[in-house]
Amino acid sequence: MNLGHLWALSHLSDSTDQWEKEDSGMGIIYLSWHRSESAAANGIKKKGAFHSEWRRYIERVTNLEQASGDQASYVWKYWMNDDLFLVVKLPTVQQRTTMELRLMELAGKRQHEWEQHFLEQTITGRETGMRLHAGVSLLEGCWKNSRSDLFYEATKRAMLHGQSEGAMIRSMKLRALEELIEQRSVDPVYQPIISLQGEERIIFGYEALTRCRTNKWFDGPLQLFTFAEQEGMVYALDRLARERSIDGCDGMQQTQKLFINVPAHIMDDPSFSPGQTMSLLNKRKLSPHNVVFEITERSSIEDFGAAKKVLEHYRKQGYQIAIDDVGAGYSSLQSIIELRPDYIKVDRSIIDRIDEDEVKAHILHTLVQLALKLNIAIIAEGIEREEELAAVKEIGVHFAQGYLLGRPGKMAGNMV
Repeated sequence: MNLGHLWALSHLSDSTDQWEKEDSGMGIIYLSWHRSESAAANGIKKKGAFHSEWRRYIERVTNLEQASGDQASYVWKYWMNDDLFLVVKLPTVQQRTTMELRLMELAGKRQHEWEQHFLEQTITGRETGMRLHAGVSLLEGCWKNSRSDLFYEATKRAMLHGQSEGAMIRSMKLRALEELIEQRSVDPVYQPIISLQGEERIIFGYEALTRCRTNKWFDGPLQLFTFAEQEGMVYALDRLARERSIDGCDGMQQTQKLFINVPAHIMDDPSFSPGQTMSLLNKRKLSPHNVVFEITERSSIEDFGAAKKVLEHYRKQGYQIAIDDVGAGYSSLQSIIELRPDYIKVDRSIIDRIDEDEVKAHILHTLVQLALKLNIAIIAEGIEREEELAAVKEIGVHFAQGYLLGRPGKMAGNMV
């Protein structure tokens, strides 16, 4: 990298003292055009005219912004060959992740707006299959350090960050996830599980579900947990969700059960400690006997021997085990036989219109008979119609949950 470009920043010295005094930070946004994967596969090459048009476009747009006084997103720009860098002034916040997220949001906005607008104006861009990549970097350190070194390192980090397509979105999601965990900004809701062993609809327990406070980055809990697993942060997120679920169950009675979703591989996490859960339960005057760890059947269990040892450890503490989504995966029977859960939760795919489908009714009847022999209770999920409720009750199912019986929300007490 040519340091001569960086030394050109020396003319900023008159303003850096002012930036130091203000409650602000600095960052760099990197914008660079790259061929899309499809264009590269087809052997389409860059055209020199494209970058010339890009430079003219940027100069025109930024001059208009400066003339209108609408240059709030950056304080200076510079070029390295055909790559554009924006020096950005940011308000300082206590959380570094929040500051990075604001910088990435700003970069993402510029990337989207300029790419879309520029490609609408130039045929060359569409012909070459070009995509605008973006990368960011905070200016680490302070202005007392060598300014060339500071900008050199920040510029290099921004360039590395923006090399792959989609890096900006992934980074924004990662920072949002880190901030979500740091600020504990997930909320529990509870869906009632109803006993079918009497005429009255008595609440046997609740399934705790996690909700994001905003869907800006994640459409829902499934996408949130999937992304956390991809980024190696599912342990921290799961622990937070578990703590929040227990902390929020003020209305639960001592005779009721709290079902907490737990991916199978989480059970092996050293931080998955019953001791941490115990202290939260004590605050709510509950015990491990009130808690059922609900293992999703869609999670593959590769080592049943190890899983049984882990589950036996928690059972000795007083916790119970449920297998979720039975009937939706490929290893339902093996999971039931190997793990011997206390509860089987039958997936909605089996329950949906079971009153009209003899095959589904036969499958559920077989599961009920197996559960009776193994001393396992059956819970039917996804009940939305009275006919479904009547059918599963007639087959011998012990408990049920679904929108017909109660939507996720606050705890309702003892009756629905």
